[in-house]
Amino acid sequence: MRSSSSASVRLSSPPACLHAPRAGLVDAAVEHLMVRKDFQAAFDTCEKGLGSLNSDEQEETCFRHGELKAALCIVGVQALAELNQWRDVLTWILQHYGETVKIPAKIMQMCILLYFKVAEQAEVQEVVRTWLHCSSNMSQSGYSSVAELYILHVLLPLGQTTEAIELLEDEVGQAAFNEDQRQTALTVVENCNAKNKPPSYTVPESVCVQAEARSSVTTPQGLLVRWLNSVVRLLYRALSTVSTNIRSHSLRRAFLLLLLLYLLLIRMDPALPSACPWILRLFGLFQQMWNTMFGPYYRALS
Repeated sequence: MRSSSSASVRLSSPPACLHAPRAGLVDAAVEHLMVRKDFQAAFDTCEKGLGSLNSDEQEETCFRHGELKAALCIVGVQALAELNQWRDVLTWILQHYGETVKIPAKIMQMCILLYFKVAEQAEVQEVVRTWLHCSSNMSQSGYSSVAELYILHVLLPLGQTTEAIELLEDEVGQAAFNEDQRQTALTVVENCNAKNKPPSYTVPESVCVQAEARSSVTTPQGLLVRWLNSVVRLLYRALSTVSTNIRSHSLRRAFLLLLLLYLLLIRMDPALPSACPWILRLFGLFQQMWNTMFGPYYRALS
């Protein structure tokens, strides 16, 4: 009875997957990559482990086999990126998986992020599109994440909003997102499309004429201030131009008096405390000018 029961246990149990040495290769590759920063050694270790896994065709159906293969590929992708050999990533992954549709979702996510970081999204676009439209991949746990990364980091940066909308409305969008998520994604895509689309309308001529008419209408006080500003500028320019030829101190003081009157009455509020020094100076200047111009006349009369 013991032999029959042990036989039944052996028949009902899945085949054993003894990958302890290969798991050690994953740890060694991670150590080369993260600790020693020896990226070439890390990549070579991944190649060695993947070669060992690919030689065991009878164990390809084992879950542990797929996990080890994905782990070695992830470390290998990171090592290639550090070696600045990111252009070889897709070719290297397809070398070990054979077909695009067989690539695990986590590796596809890494490829999207890698090519987005180097601003070469077009390199991975066709591969991800093929992977997403494969019905066997729609049941993977990371399928929705791949679709989201494909829209945000591949289609939108490339300005292909039309394809993004079609993707959300076809079977890929229905398999990857629920209704609320699809509506949110459509809103994001439409906003991005509106932001990147140049304005195609022109301003009507009547609107421009009305705007100019409104800008030309000002209050009488504003017109007066503008006219006084122009007059003072002309006086100042004339005074600076002929100042070398003017020898009369009384005329210079008269111009200075006009300038101070303009500053005091037009540009400054007399009620402010800061206006007091200007008022005193104006009064002194006016008194000096009066004495200079009319003092000799009053002295002759007296």
